[in-house]
Amino acid sequence: MSRVHDALRRAEMGQPQADEEPAVTGPEAVRTPEFLPLNGPAAATAPPVRLNIHPGMLGDAPLVPFNPAPESHLLDLNNSHETPAEEFRTLRTRLNHLQTLQPLHTVVVTSPSPAEGKTFSAVNLALAQSHLAESSVLLGDFDLRRPIVHNLFQFDRAPGISDYLTGQCTFPQALRRIEGMNLYVLPAGTPVKNPLELLNMRQAKALFEELPRTFNWAIFDTPPLL
Repeated sequence: MSRVHDALRRAEMGQPQADEEPAVTGPEAVRTPEFLPLNGPAAATAPPVRLNIHPGMLGDAPLVPFNPAPESHLLDLNNSHETPAEEFRTLRTRLNHLQTLQPLHTVVVTSPSPAEGKTFSAVNLALAQSHLAESSVLLGDFDLRRPIVHNLFQFDRAPGISDYLTGQCTFPQALRRIEGMNLYVLPAGTPVKNPLELLNMRQAKALFEELPRTFNWAIFDTPPLL
């Protein structure tokens, strides 16, 4: 957690940050009229994808109770005496301050290797942000090979992001709204054989671009980098 705070401090001071994202590898996406790859000559000439995601859609998202699994270690953010909860409140405050300085709406949480706490951090940060009444928050599980966010909240993983990107459901149908808070969860969805190819679709890029117009924060749990 201290490394996260150090990175935010450098960002607030305007120090340079590494802004290059690792290239998405894997087999080239199949070129169909609906699903075009991000790279290549077809992407340069294809019209931009518009998903038309807007706040009015959120009322159609299924409502589910907040029923965390016993082993989830989700924090009780109503208990101010818990030190871990206070750490996530502090991180929330730093991010919200940083948002006043630059158009920041998306947080990607990852780690070098598995079992280092990235999902724990992503879920609890999303919970902390959702406790602010004016803040609509999206928690997305983009670890399509080993998703666990749906297990922590104890609901089905499908429909979810994979079903939406493949046209099997609408965006609201892929969401779950957690009862009693402004938290929307986008689970991984039906297992797919080619998650890298799925995330390389232009629809996935458009999704990242349009979500800030609907959610004040979008927090994504992603695969380990190594």
